[in-house]
Amino acid sequence: MKYLPDNIGLYIHIPFCQKKCFYCDFYSVCLNKSVYRDYLDALINQITSWSGKIDSTVDTVYIGGGTPSLLRDDILPLMSAVKTNFLVSSDAEITVECNPNLDLSFLEYAKKSGVNRLSIGVQAGSDSRLMSLGRTHTTADARRVVEAARKQGFDNISCDLMIALPESDIYTLMQDIDFICGLSPDHISAYMLKIEEKTAFYRLRNDIKLPDDDSAAGQYLTVCDSLENLGFEHYEISSFARQNKKSRHNLKYWRCEEYLGIGPSAHSFIGGKRFFYPRDIKAFIRGNEPTFDCEGGSRQEKIILRLRLSEGVEIKDFGYDISYKAEKLKSAGLVNISGDKISLTDKGMLVSNSIITELLYEDI
Repeated sequence: MKYLPDNIGLYIHIPFCQKKCFYCDFYSVCLNKSVYRDYLDALINQITSWSGKIDSTVDTVYIGGGTPSLLRDDILPLMSAVKTNFLVSSDAEITVECNPNLDLSFLEYAKKSGVNRLSIGVQAGSDSRLMSLGRTHTTADARRVVEAARKQGFDNISCDLMIALPESDIYTLMQDIDFICGLSPDHISAYMLKIEEKTAFYRLRNDIKLPDDDSAAGQYLTVCDSLENLGFEHYEISSFARQNKKSRHNLKYWRCEEYLGIGPSAHSFIGGKRFFYPRDIKAFIRGNEPTFDCEGGSRQEKIILRLRLSEGVEIKDFGYDISYKAEKLKSAGLVNISGDKISLTDKGMLVSNSIITELLYEDI
């Protein structure tokens, strides 16, 4: 069976880390040389197995993790396999996630492989806060890798910023914003810290002091105001970009467009179906096939995803008259209404789940 969307995104998961950060819930395992080599072989085999099943152009590639910068020169055969087995467009956005304490030779290999966008996990602007998050890098590492990446010719660099950290306030947040903006990134992904089960922070949740909900909300709005004043467009709940530097790959998720994910925990949406590889590296190495999840692309799902974006949703897509609810939300400063579209304000993005629930369903 062949799938025929016009363009798709490709996600590749590299599940290895030298150390698990205290907050991280993404699927990863400790780096082991033997398992690493077996995994890369299995990954290339899986990439090859998809050859011929997708007759469409791959216009975005995202290599995430884990810590993909641990690949070093192995990114060359990995990207060679991608280009051999998929039709990758000449202007494809090809992103790889990097830890700031990477071996700088990786940047050279990444550039040679065709990578043209870096996502660097900076997270905070002080060494003490980085240590409190369980990060293995320093602010000096972050500055060093961005400078080196620019010298290698990378002109599309995203930096991560975490909001509402333990013991944080507006003052410490502004320090973090100033540091990251001082690196002159083209894109910033700003995430609210959320304590997830099966993380170190969850086990320590009674011993760490997090900002209360009002303080966390204030930090989020401070990030929005600060970055917008510096010329970044707030185009998605957690994403801010310079002109023409939006993440094309991540936009596929929010626009309910199609993508293929390869690797343990990687999800896909192709042909109206959602499926995933289980969070099990051994099963992946054995060659286990992905598991069907559910049908995708419903009207409700598209609305939920698109309302994360500043471009918003067409009012007619709700399928009933939302004008009364929309006007109430607009009066409260939670949504914008522009012509035939409705979108969330910065304040509305803080309570997006409640707004989406309010708008999706007609009162009986």
